[in-house]
Amino acid sequence: MNRGKKGPGRKTNSRPDSAKKPRFSKPRKNTKPQAPAASKPAGEGSDLIRLNKYLATAGVASRREADNLIKAGTVEVNGKVVTEMGYKVKPGDEVSFNGEMLREEKKVYLVLNKPKGFITTMDDPHARKTVMELIANAGPERLYPVGRLDRKTTGVLLFTNDGDMAATLMHPSSGARKIYQVTLDNKLTNADFSKIQSGLTLEDGPIQVDEISFIEGKGHHNVGVTLHSGRNRIVRRIFEHLGYEVVKLDRVYFAGLTKKTLNRGQWRKLSPKEVNFLRMK
Repeated sequence: MNRGKKGPGRKTNSRPDSAKKPRFSKPRKNTKPQAPAASKPAGEGSDLIRLNKYLATAGVASRREADNLIKAGTVEVNGKVVTEMGYKVKPGDEVSFNGEMLREEKKVYLVLNKPKGFITTMDDPHARKTVMELIANAGPERLYPVGRLDRKTTGVLLFTNDGDMAATLMHPSSGARKIYQVTLDNKLTNADFSKIQSGLTLEDGPIQVDEISFIEGKGHHNVGVTLHSGRNRIVRRIFEHLGYEVVKLDRVYFAGLTKKTLNRGQWRKLSPKEVNFLRMK
């Protein structure tokens, strides 16, 4: 078990939360007529691409999410619905998603300093403000946020149309490192500090932070937390579990990215060096 930092000046090793690899069962045979499978002709095959990868390359979703879209019957190849897992697209095939023809997009990566009051979703049926409004002028590519920050949480948020990278950064076994600055309604006691440091069990299972420390010069209302977990509202739930209210939550670091030079609501595209760093995750 990793131990967090008990106070300034002491460093510890970190280890991401582990998770079992998901198991997939074979899909049931569908008796409905299907588009003919693209078999691999003799001497060919290098120019074929799996349909889920094609969707990821087009910026629709990660490969795993694309499998669900295919199963749901939202994808057509040459005018015919394809629900077959492993279907391969060949050059010249026309692929559409929800009736919209797809094409391979240039990969785009940008970071936003998310302000308070915006939800992290592509659209909202209740007409609340979304983070997509803040990057509306980023270009014609179909971008989507990597992970979520709740409406009240501020800070670093990555956007991309690289589905495979997004899936890697969010996977529990290799998830991105995140650092949060937390402001509480009451001072965090030493006893509760030790409980978080040792690990807690929440309603959805155990959680172990990589590091926890008091922010120097700001008193025990202010805490720094480092973790890899991408579970929903995990930082808020850790403190709520012990009876605290999180007054302010700011993500200052995500997978090597910070919000330096960015005011609230501002974004910038990543440099090639930053993109290469993310690819090594």
